[in-house]
Amino acid sequence: MRVIHSGVWGFASSPIVTEDELVRITRMAAEVARASAIAKKRDVRLAPTPAYVENYVTPMLKDPRTVSATDKQAWAQRIVDKASKVQGVTGVNVSINTSYEWRYFASTEGSYIEQELFVTSPSFSVTARVGDQTRTRNYNGVAGSAGWEIAEECDFYDVAEKVATDAVEMCTAKPLGSSGRRDLILSPSHAMLTIHEIVAHATELDRVVGYEANYAGTSFVKLSDVGKLKYGSKLFNVTADRTSRGIGSFGFDDDGVKTTKVPLVRDGILIDLTTNRETAHYMGKTSSQGNTYGSSWRDYPFLRMPNVHVEPGPANSPTLAEIVADTKNGVMIDGRGSYSIDQQRFNGQFGGHIFWEIKNGKITRQCTDVTYNAITTDFWGNLTAITGPKEWQMHGTGGDAKGQPTQTNSISHGSPWLRISNILVGAAFD
Repeated sequence: MRVIHSGVWGFASSPIVTEDELVRITRMAAEVARASAIAKKRDVRLAPTPAYVENYVTPMLKDPRTVSATDKQAWAQRIVDKASKVQGVTGVNVSINTSYEWRYFASTEGSYIEQELFVTSPSFSVTARVGDQTRTRNYNGVAGSAGWEIAEECDFYDVAEKVATDAVEMCTAKPLGSSGRRDLILSPSHAMLTIHEIVAHATELDRVVGYEANYAGTSFVKLSDVGKLKYGSKLFNVTADRTSRGIGSFGFDDDGVKTTKVPLVRDGILIDLTTNRETAHYMGKTSSQGNTYGSSWRDYPFLRMPNVHVEPGPANSPTLAEIVADTKNGVMIDGRGSYSIDQQRFNGQFGGHIFWEIKNGKITRQCTDVTYNAITTDFWGNLTAITGPKEWQMHGTGGDAKGQPTQTNSISHGSPWLRISNILVGAAFD
């Protein structure tokens, strides 16, 4: 239960859903607000929103609850069997997780919103052994707010042999070598985490105005940068989108606002930030983007990042193969690895899961021990090539921590294959 009393928020919660308990926690929330008002600097200002009376269900083609256990097992076993045929493979793990959540929102502004939310997440890994070395290749599936069609669209069977071969080669791969400047070719599954850390977090408006300084940090972006800051090259276009099939999508946020799709960066220039009802006024806006979210009934809802995507190039963009052929001295990176970012999301260092050296337009070998430095605006300013819509994917991440007490958030970040040129690449860090 949230209330605004004396110009500030009050919050209280309970797992007991009775009329008496609702009255009790409402009174408690009002008491919290009155006490908090002693230290207030300004009154809460909420952007207006229409009232909605709706029942939202995640769009899907096939409800996962209607798929038999036999069919689910057959889906996984087929992939396991194909990957297991590669010599050196010692283990294959294929799984798919489906989650269901029911949420209900009511407000004194007249909204009564019921939501049924489904997320389907596939995963795939292969372990191999060569001599005394054992390595595991994790291959990222494309999770989404959808049904069993996620499994049916999954490419695990098509790539099973390649993933198994990668695992075997990982056992004998050697370090990249000396540090220096190289071109990076980043897969969508790797770019996901870099986008998350130095784009999606840096463009959260509550960070920009200092709300999260105590724990999650602030941002190098200033309000005055909107419409002016060169965030990246002209190829760099970023969209915040809770209406896509990303795992951070739903119909309405926890302020009762209908979710939206909003451009954040266009042709390399920052043009907007992610907002909710409470922060929209800092940008002079009269509407919220619908980004208020609480992880559960226990948790106070506040601004959380939406799915944030780097848009693909046009249909005539180069393919991955063409980008590789055009790269003289580079490294191709897939999957997520280590990461370290400053509190303003400006200076970061990233690793990945699996790496390949590129020399004179050819992939020469698998390698290890690769990290790269990313000064945010310089990094995206060096974006020199992107693939088109056919090679664009969304990959999800959970455990996005923010707030005190800490809450987690799950979101997707879409990306084409990216080439970032002339970046300092060095040895891996712990």
